[in-house]
Amino acid sequence: MTEPTFELIAPCHFGLESVLKREITDLGYEIVQVEDGKVTFRGDAGAICRANVFLRMAERVLIKAGSFRATSFEELFQQTKAISWEKLLPPDAKFWVKKANSIKSKLFSPSDIQSIMKKAMVERMRQAYRTAQIPETGSSYPLRVAIYKDIVTVGLDTSGDSLHKRGYRRLTSRAPITETLAAALIMLTPWNRDRILVDPFCGSGTFPIEAALMAANIAPGMNRSFLAEDWTNLIPRRAWYAAMDEAARLVDDTVSVDIQGYDIDGEIIRAARANAEAAGVAHMIHFQQRPVSELSHPKKYGFLITNPPYGERLEDKEKLPELYTQLGERFRNLDSWSAYIITAYGDVERDMGRKADRNRKIYNGMMKTYYYQFMGPKPPRRGSGDTV
Repeated sequence: MTEPTFELIAPCHFGLESVLKREITDLGYEIVQVEDGKVTFRGDAGAICRANVFLRMAERVLIKAGSFRATSFEELFQQTKAISWEKLLPPDAKFWVKKANSIKSKLFSPSDIQSIMKKAMVERMRQAYRTAQIPETGSSYPLRVAIYKDIVTVGLDTSGDSLHKRGYRRLTSRAPITETLAAALIMLTPWNRDRILVDPFCGSGTFPIEAALMAANIAPGMNRSFLAEDWTNLIPRRAWYAAMDEAARLVDDTVSVDIQGYDIDGEIIRAARANAEAAGVAHMIHFQQRPVSELSHPKKYGFLITNPPYGERLEDKEKLPELYTQLGERFRNLDSWSAYIITAYGDVERDMGRKADRNRKIYNGMMKTYYYQFMGPKPPRRGSGDTV
């Protein structure tokens, strides 16, 4: 008997949909649609498990329960009730609309959307299971609802905690970048494990740790659990075991890499080391307390990938021009290197003394940031006489 297939939705940071699409395609799944902030793809129960375990930059994995147009609460109720909830939820399921957001739509009150959809689901379940009462004593099935231009998209959240919560970050700096965003930004560069990577403002170590996880082929979801592990009506336990076994087989943490993280704050460096230890990659990263004014490296063709302060971490914004000027000076001394900088600070190019080769707008939460890309030359092929 062939297993049922689902439409699955993977939300991501706005501006990074193309990178997530490539990740999903590399896992072997068919892309259905790419929209702002999400990629929809098709897969079976095993795909749900593998997507949760392997996708580095998705925020979560949702099973698409339905999509419809609604411009009134009556329409919302009837269309929600029309979804075959009994195919997704067992009779004792605990279910609720955990989050609803609405953009450019007639229905815009999250609390009303949540309560009306819950009532519609209860009515459908009572009719389908021929019972007066839905006990809701079983596993949790939270829903996430997005309404855009009156089109309602309903998804069952299989992940639980957001996928950026890899399980290693116990301690954070004051302005941390999420693990999913850090992974995506690394994936937007040509960096690979044969190349040097330095983060001169490493904070709690997210860029170096995510790079080391990639280098060692450690799946980001290996050290955490997922809400849908209890959904035995939809996903057999063997599918979770298979995904975790596959992830374990692929790990190679003996790989030799040159990944470094610096920060001016010694306490933050200690936190970064503890996080790297928790992630199982402490032996792959050199962390050091060092100001950006002392940034240097003897080798060529390396990468700076970093999230410098942009007024959040420094109380005095007047220090920013000097900071970025120092970064520009040290970067110029790094022969043949590339630099990738995400920041909300607007005068990066002026202070660094160089125009970026590319600039990409990315929303970090609600904050508009820019990913400045200063490209160095490609290294010569091995055996051509130069040292990479």
